[in-house]
Amino acid sequence: MKIDRRLLAHFDWVLPGLVLLISGIGILNLYSAGYNLSAGRELLYVKQMFWILLGLIMMIIAFSVDYHIIMRHAYLIYAVTVFLLLLVFFYGNMTHGSQRWLVLWGFSFQPSELMKLSIIIVMARYFNDNFEKGYKLGNLTTLLIILGIPFLLIVKQPDLGTAMFLLILVFCMVIFVGVSRKFLICFISGGIVFTPLCWFLIKDYQRERIVTFLNPERDPFGAGYHIIQSIIAIGSGGILGKGILKGTQTQLKFLPEQQTDFVFSVFAEEWGFLGVFFLLLLFLALIMWGLKIARRSRDFPGTLIAFGVTMLFLWGILINIGMVIGILPVVGIPLPFFSYGGSSMIVLMTGAGLLMNVSMRRFILQR
Repeated sequence: MKIDRRLLAHFDWVLPGLVLLISGIGILNLYSAGYNLSAGRELLYVKQMFWILLGLIMMIIAFSVDYHIIMRHAYLIYAVTVFLLLLVFFYGNMTHGSQRWLVLWGFSFQPSELMKLSIIIVMARYFNDNFEKGYKLGNLTTLLIILGIPFLLIVKQPDLGTAMFLLILVFCMVIFVGVSRKFLICFISGGIVFTPLCWFLIKDYQRERIVTFLNPERDPFGAGYHIIQSIIAIGSGGILGKGILKGTQTQLKFLPEQQTDFVFSVFAEEWGFLGVFFLLLLFLALIMWGLKIARRSRDFPGTLIAFGVTMLFLWGILINIGMVIGILPVVGIPLPFFSYGGSSMIVLMTGAGLLMNVSMRRFILQR
């Protein structure tokens, strides 16, 4: 694979710098989070370093292949990802009552994480193809089919959090491209009508999460335990934090899922308000840089991809942090570049590579 030398001349150092800085802090945080866990899990930070390395390889591939070529194969990428979602029901591993994982060549991964990136690419292709025709009510059926197939497959796993995340991503892109008023009203109305129906499709434990979100104190040692311990951990960090390996909620194992969903709580307890403020500044810089790339893109496909990937980062950050501080239900969305997980890290790194792709190729397109 040859990389165009013109791309190297305009290499975007800021984006990978921010990604690696956030990921590096995440590795240090995972070292603390896994320090007193059961045998073998204390090496989570080592495994995370491997996932980051693999993610960097995918990042290089993602910015090396012209995004216009990727757009041309958008429907194929989407179809392959849907096929992988279907395979989950036949060959997927069952974990904690959910069947979400596939094992290929010795590696476990979640096709639902890959669908987050696939839906951005296919939506970018769809909106670009219909740009000159305008986005009218007649286009709604096609869009709902593209979104509905993976949405229902992921809900069935069950993974309502990721399914709703796809809905949010598509909704953001719908608003961004500027659809007709009738189109938007029908899209929102469909969501309003369908959302209550989800109550009857989800599992009992998912209903319990929603009820517990409204009142965590109703079951402090059961369904409300996660969020209560998370809030205690965050609040006990104070201004300066307790110090690495000194967080009591973390090291005494009161905090559940501290390496994945609640990794932010570990960081807040040990690094305090100042540490959290610095981390949020890094996340803000990442989002602002992504939006800057979208704004400066020289063509509509690049703008759509850059905006979609930036929304992938933004909503991952907002939902995870909102979840651990108790203002959103616990839905199992990882904190981008920070939570432990191979599937999430590789997809996010690939997304960062697509952002770099758009950023660097604008210099070529303007000549």
